[in-house]
Amino acid sequence: MQHTREILRLRQTVRQAVRTVFDRGGFLEVDTPVLSLEVLPEPHIEPLRLHTVEGRERFLQASPEALMKRLLAADAGPIYQFAHAFRDGERGSRHDIEFLLLEWYAPGTTLDDTAVLLEQLTAATLGSSGIDRLSCREAFARHATVDLAVADADSLAEAAVRGRIELPQGWEADPEPVRFDRLFELLLSEAVAPQLGHERPAMLEAWPRSQAAFARIDPGDPTVARRFELFVRGVELVNGWEEETSAAELRQRISDANAVRAADGRSPLPVPEKLIAAHGDAMPEGVGAALGFDRLVMLAAGCGSIDEVRCFSSDTA
Repeated sequence: MQHTREILRLRQTVRQAVRTVFDRGGFLEVDTPVLSLEVLPEPHIEPLRLHTVEGRERFLQASPEALMKRLLAADAGPIYQFAHAFRDGERGSRHDIEFLLLEWYAPGTTLDDTAVLLEQLTAATLGSSGIDRLSCREAFARHATVDLAVADADSLAEAAVRGRIELPQGWEADPEPVRFDRLFELLLSEAVAPQLGHERPAMLEAWPRSQAAFARIDPGDPTVARRFELFVRGVELVNGWEEETSAAELRQRISDANAVRAADGRSPLPVPEKLIAAHGDAMPEGVGAALGFDRLVMLAAGCGSIDEVRCFSSDTA
């Protein structure tokens, strides 16, 4: 366990290195509210809700995505921020109810540009050299012995059994594509992710279409999305994508996310109309990404838990 001053100094050193990379890249550092009337509905993320004396429900943001995208539509250009984020029910060695995100948006860029930026970030903060890029299909074939190009939920379940991975209870009763997605995420977390990023950071790309989140679909291959995650020593560090800018498509994906929530027995979340209104002609194409800053500091310190590199957790604050 490090002493308080050592933790503070380490976090400052890593933060300064990050700022140097973004400032040199022409990004502006921004601040957005952590409390908003809107929240971006996601299938497996539960926001924290507050009820004010005025009787209105507000949300502590699970990420600054919605508000930063509204800045993009207002011609903010390349932006980044260190944002406090909140997710109910998340607690573990790499998760907490409140944590720090580094989030950025780079209009006019692609995943190729992002790979260069990620290489710069990890070199500056972790001392790594280079970056590996591989598709989900390559990674799942290598580490889970399954071909995602032809796989269905049953073949993913068979791969889990071969890998002696316990299947989630009741998965057979899930509707499609929920069955596929649950088992994809299981294999990713248990078989694939732990093997990635040990020699140098690994950028996992070309995700199945059902895993697109808010990424655009690859125009050259409509079965995959232009999404990525970055892994370092088996730890998921960054999640991002080339952004879908269509308001109609965003509305549909929010509806799909709420449908998954309802199927899981959780309440749908209100549609973020201000965010949807920002999409369209004013919303630039480009890449957005979120990096777990506490995880980055954990990796920089060679620790096994984010609690070792924070002065407070949700249990001690």
